[in-house]
This record gives sequence, structure tokens and C-alpha cells, in this order.
Amino acid sequence: MLDPAIQARITSIKAPGRSALTDNGPVEATVKQVIDEVRKRGDAALRDYSREFDKIDVEHFEVSAAERQAAVDALDPQTRADTEFAIERVRAFAEAQRATLLPLEIEALPGLHLGHRIIPIARVGAYVPGGRYPLLSAPVMTIVPAKVAGCDEVIACLPPGAHQAMIAGCHLSGADRIFRVGGAQAIAAMAYGTESIPAVDKIFGPGNAFVNEAKRQVFGLVGIDQLAGPSEIFVVADDTGDAVTIAVDLLAQAEHDVRTRVGLITTDRALAEATLAEVERQLANLPTANVAGPAWRDYGEIVVCEDEAAMLAYSDFIAAEHLQVHTRDAHATAARLRNYGSLFIGVSASVVYSDKCCGTNHTLPTMGAGRYTGGLWVGSYLKTCTHQWLDDRGIAAVAPPAIRQSASEGLEGHRRAAALRLSPKQLLAEIGV
Repeated sequence: MLDPAIQARITSIKAPGRSALTDNGPVEATVKQVIDEVRKRGDAALRDYSREFDKIDVEHFEVSAAERQAAVDALDPQTRADTEFAIERVRAFAEAQRATLLPLEIEALPGLHLGHRIIPIARVGAYVPGGRYPLLSAPVMTIVPAKVAGCDEVIACLPPGAHQAMIAGCHLSGADRIFRVGGAQAIAAMAYGTESIPAVDKIFGPGNAFVNEAKRQVFGLVGIDQLAGPSEIFVVADDTGDAVTIAVDLLAQAEHDVRTRVGLITTDRALAEATLAEVERQLANLPTANVAGPAWRDYGEIVVCEDEAAMLAYSDFIAAEHLQVHTRDAHATAARLRNYGSLFIGVSASVVYSDKCCGTNHTLPTMGAGRYTGGLWVGSYLKTCTHQWLDDRGIAAVAPPAIRQSASEGLEGHRRAAALRLSPKQLLAEIGV
């Protein structure tokens, strides 16, 4: 809930026409049925749903080695070079992140040894959306970090009608196996396993409302990266902001989907009004206006804040997936921001660079989730698992308080387990052994 004192210092120039938080449609029952059918009937259910939803008969779900190579060979040289550039940038950043994650061993007290290991998840699933465009960056973002993390096996699923270049993207990114299965049924297959598709330990990747709901329903049986809603971009700007640049960046993200959430948070009313006019002007000649226009109309937002403090507070309340900072001292402003998926500091840092190829991951928290989590990164594919070992000195230090605490809680079994290590003869006599 936004602080009323902050709300009083904000004026809305353009409010969203609809709520991105609640406008999701009744998909829960449909997804539950799909998951149940895949769990019960395996590949047969996948074939039925491919015919029903994708209008495609799929004989063999797995993409063969020959088909993978053919998809790569079909890429024009520049597209392949650009894809490999993106892969190298994402890999390099993931490797740098991985290097910060280290095992730990300490002797917390004499004889009490504690530590943790960084362990890759054994088998992960990457859902690669088909979408309205062939987004070649999608497999890069979910598969490359998994390979850097050291996962034993990466399973990729993508809709059977996906562009052939998406298969090439999965292959070049390092997918161990690729399957032609999309939608909620792909999530169910990766969660439960079928005759063709092995069950995974954790599922990654964005998708539509049905994919998102399927991930929610299988969570617990398997891990998931996050529940991602429609894409978002907000810009925080002062009087140095440029309306043309801001409008270009808002519409660039708006063309993803008619439910994309876009907005400007500024301290300058003139910039707010100029941006409002500029967005409408640019929509008139934007080829993707059929998508970006409804997104702007239904979910676009512009607010004017009385001062910088209110601007930053409102931005932290929104917790945008992508947050651009266009202020006089962008680095100083950025240092005061707390809630976002990924931050773009200064006018030169456009979201499109991260979306495609600069190295940071584009799978990010939406719908306010930036208040409590960050985006996908190499650590998402790793487990930090603790361990401990004790010698007699460690037992002497921790057993007495453990015995006393167990007794005070009425947990006799706990008390005995602690006492056995401290005074085994006494405890064995006590329990009649």
C-alpha cells in the first residue's frame, strides 16, 4: 500500500485504464485439467493438446540432432553471429556472478565446524515461449546460466509451431535435449515426466497466462524461477528528461504484448505532458501499434511528483520489472532506489540492450515482485546447502544447551539424542540399553 503522504504528493497525468494485477482471466480450471491429463496419460495427452491448442500433429516430441543442426544451418550468418554474441555476453556475466558464490567452512567454536556447499541443480527445464515474434534471446537467458551453473542436464520445451530459429537458439545456448511441446502441457510434462520427456527438478522461463498458472500449480513438486506477469517498463526522470527518448523506450517495451505495463514517473509536469503527446505521435507511424497502442491505452501511466523523494517512493512502490533512470545525476538517483527487477542507469542504458544481448538477464520479477526478489541469474540454478561436523570439544559446547532446551520444550527424544553424544554410557543406562 502506498503511503498516503506520498500519494498526496503525486498527480496522475495518465492513469491505467485496466488493472494488470487482476486482469488475468479464468485460466485456473483449464490449466488444472491439462496438468491432470498429462500426469495421467503422458505423451497421449501431449499429442491431444498439440492438436487442440497448436493445431499441429506431433509424431516425435524430441528434436533430433539432425533437426537441430538443420535449424542452425538455416540461420543467416548475421543472425547466427548476433545470437552467439548474446550467448557470449550472457555467459561472461553469469561466469562472473558464479565466481562470487563460494563454498564456506568455519570453526564457529573449538570443535564445531560449519559450512555450506554450492551445488548445481541436477536437471532443469527451460520453457521457451513461441510468442508473437521469434524472440531469439529467450533461450539464451534461461539455458546459458544453467550451463554456467553446472546443471547436469538442461531440457528445453518450446511450442511445436515455434520458428525454426528458436530451435537453433536452444541448440547454440547448450540445451541437452529439446522437445516440441508448448503451453501448460509442457510445464506439466516437465513436472511429472512422460514417456518421452523426463521430469526436471526446477522449471525456468516466461510464458503466457496459462504457462504462468501451470508453474504456480506444479510448484512444490518442482521448483520454479518465478511467476512472471506481462512485461513492464517505467522511467524515473527529472526536468533533464527527453520526451522523444522516453516515448521511444516506452513503446519499445509496449510492443511485446497488449498487456505490457509502461509508465513515466517524473518531477517535471512539462516533461509529463510532452511525453504524453509524443507517445501518441509516435504510435501513428509505429508498425507494431496494433500491440503497443492497446498496451499504452489500457496499462500506460504518467505521474508527476512534487519532489524527488516522492518520485523515488512511488517508483519503489511500483517495483517495475525494467526501471530506467533519466535524471541529472543518474548514478546518485539509482543509489537511492530499492525495488526493481533490473536498473538502467542513464539515457544510454536502454532496456533493449538487456532484452537482447548485453549480458544481464531479461527474465525479471513483475507485478511488484521486485519488492522481495531479483531476476533470473546463475544463482537461481544453484543450491546453497549447509553442513556441520563436531568433535568432542564441539559436543561439549553445544550439547548442554541443546539438552536443556529440549527438556524445556518437552521433546524427550531430542533430549536423548543430544545427551547420547555427551554422555553415552549415562544415556544408554537411562533408556535401558
